[in-house]
Amino acid sequence: MADGRRANVVGLGLIGGSIARALLDHGWQVSGHDLDEALAHRAADAGYCSAVGVDEAAEISFVAVPAGGVAEVVKELLVTTTGVITDVASVKGPVVESVDDRRFVAGHPMAGSEQEGLDGADPEMFLGAAWVLTPTETTDDQTFAKVASVVRLLGADVVALPPGRHDEMVAMVSHVPHLAAAALMQLADERSIDHSALLRLAAGGFRDMTRVAAGHPAMWPDICAENRTAIVGVLDALIDRLHEVRAIVDEVDRDRLLEILHAARLARANLPGRGTDPEFLAEIRAPIPDRPGAAAEIFTLAAELGVNIFDFEVAHSPEGDFGVMIMVVDMDAADLFRGGLMARGFRPGVRSLE
Repeated sequence: MADGRRANVVGLGLIGGSIARALLDHGWQVSGHDLDEALAHRAADAGYCSAVGVDEAAEISFVAVPAGGVAEVVKELLVTTTGVITDVASVKGPVVESVDDRRFVAGHPMAGSEQEGLDGADPEMFLGAAWVLTPTETTDDQTFAKVASVVRLLGADVVALPPGRHDEMVAMVSHVPHLAAAALMQLADERSIDHSALLRLAAGGFRDMTRVAAGHPAMWPDICAENRTAIVGVLDALIDRLHEVRAIVDEVDRDRLLEILHAARLARANLPGRGTDPEFLAEIRAPIPDRPGAAAEIFTLAAELGVNIFDFEVAHSPEGDFGVMIMVVDMDAADLFRGGLMARGFRPGVRSLE
């Protein structure tokens, strides 16, 4: 294989194909593998990867197979390759419980499309998206830093969360919304049998709310099985809230209804955006011990505090016993982040990038 940075992508569907093509566009040599060998060759012919198979010396391997098969593939790659390994499944608890290796950190890009398979792959899919990494106490800093740097190369923002916390949060913001959209869409479809004009009258709000129901259904049985506890918990909470709203509407409680709608509007308006103007950014430097989990601990703290790390690097000393984590964050969040770091025994310094 030609010189240059080298990666494997195992599973050449929508997400795997998007990762492979994005890496190619950045000058990487990408080996693509899929259980469907014909698909792997089609991906190579179409310019989504530069070779078919698994490159043993690739510096990073992405596992983009259905959630139920991730652990098995990761374990195989730990034997057959020498680089770091990550995955993209939307449930993290089971794979982290199955794989405990310094070369692996589980991940999940919060991106996707209603399109299916390789034909829907888009190298720009991850631009501005959150990409969650779920390190554990044994995660090697070099592994975490390597995976995070490649993720940022693809245009995503790195967010670190404990695996269980990730699964709880993604049940709320991804899994249950998809199931709710599917249920609402099914209800509307059933009603359209008696009211043939119903779906033709569907306005923008209905279409926006049910858009995710157009996604490929094949992956959802695996997701629901892997993240059953968190999904059922959020469904129970949603059902309780809908019962509350039903009672408010039935009782014509205008004040309570307005209270709920105003609170929801405010929460929706406060969803985080993306801003990178240097005038509003600060650099934080935090010395870290050269031990497993130190860098991941800092990223996890940032996620807990709601601090977005726009850029980062880990600079190691020649002696190898310590390093410095250099991060760029919102100026408004710098003091909060600094205080959190100090509370955990780090000694951070802060300066404006203006």
